[in-house]
Amino acid sequence: MSEATTVPPSATGEPRSRSWRSALTALELDTRLLGMIGALAVIWVFFHIVSGGNFITPRNLWNLSVQSSSIAIMATGMVLIIVSRNIDLSVGSMLGFIGYTMAMVQVQWLPNALGVSYNEPWIWVVALAVGVALGAVVGGVTGFIVSYGGVPSFIVTLGGLLVWRGLIFRYAQGQTLAPLNETFQLLGGGPKGSLGDMLSWGIGLLACAGIVYTLWAGRRRKRRYGFPVRAMWAEVAVGALGCVAVLIAVWVANSYPWPEALAQQWSQETGNPIPPGGIPTGIAIPVVIMLGVGLVMTYIATRRRFGRYVYAIGGNPDAAELGGINVRRTIMLTFVLMGILAAISAAVQTARLNAAVTNLGVQNELDVISAAVIGGTSFAGGIGTIPGAILGAVVMQSLRSGMLLLNVDSPTQDIVVGAVLVAAVGFDSYVRRRSS
Repeated sequence: MSEATTVPPSATGEPRSRSWRSALTALELDTRLLGMIGALAVIWVFFHIVSGGNFITPRNLWNLSVQSSSIAIMATGMVLIIVSRNIDLSVGSMLGFIGYTMAMVQVQWLPNALGVSYNEPWIWVVALAVGVALGAVVGGVTGFIVSYGGVPSFIVTLGGLLVWRGLIFRYAQGQTLAPLNETFQLLGGGPKGSLGDMLSWGIGLLACAGIVYTLWAGRRRKRRYGFPVRAMWAEVAVGALGCVAVLIAVWVANSYPWPEALAQQWSQETGNPIPPGGIPTGIAIPVVIMLGVGLVMTYIATRRRFGRYVYAIGGNPDAAELGGINVRRTIMLTFVLMGILAAISAAVQTARLNAAVTNLGVQNELDVISAAVIGGTSFAGGIGTIPGAILGAVVMQSLRSGMLLLNVDSPTQDIVVGAVLVAAVGFDSYVRRRSS
């Protein structure tokens, strides 16, 4: 009998490490995404310890999810912008301009023109439609200048950063517009702008069903075209991990009760007693919007021709054009999509504040670009994922939230965020050099 057969696999570290590598390979998980999840866990544990146990709590995690939503929504669009080898520095100012416009529609334009109250149930729908349409137009103008005018996106969007911010002051000389339509306010979250426990569990179960269906459909599709599939145990493990993560998130959201004063007010208005443990808040509406945007953007990026064209342009613009792709039109549409997402994000932020202020969206462009880059989007083009950008937004907001708990001043927060952005780009460059 040879020596190789007499030594058990567990007797040395090498076979065990190989078995772990084999297991990870069989799961076919994105190692960079796993690394980000690990980094996020380290950040959470660190801030939980140094803040005296105040970070990993239902209240803080619920607030963190709401605060991350707006940045994550725009980061999904920034992925396609950067993948196509462009940049958009105007998203923060665009958000402020569109948000201010939606507030003007609700507070001044429609009430003054029609003689109705700002709380009419249909006004928020008109305001939101105007905001989305304006976002598409603004993004289209930017994209047209970049793609058909041949002006670098850095210059065009830098000009947009100044133009849109200046137009806010031209609207109402910098006045704060408040309050906004009560139904519109629900888009910003808060206890009333949440789903509650039962609906949240329903969303969680629906998400689990979606995970199972996605895995089953992907496996079936691979077999149909003769591609290799994961082992069944790996498929079950991935589905189980995804479902467990979703249900834990729902449980955390339901563990955060309404503030006592608001619960007492609800009890007096409805005549219902407050249940033991308080009224569960559940998943906030901005988080639902973010998840919906993430699903749609992932579908566009991975399943639709437009998404494949964007990645092809980022990989090699000349080859994409020779291959018959309308490069100019595709790039313009990425900016149109970015404008629409900025409008959705503007609605969330404006509704959350219940007011339109002149500094709305200031420095959001830094957080959006950082979220996309930290999520694995490469400035060299052609590489980036929507889930990575969403996770990157959570990482960015976790840093800001943790530093806020530690009473770190705003300039220091900006220093840390800037350092993280530079480190992420440096790491991306290092990985690309190693792989080339």
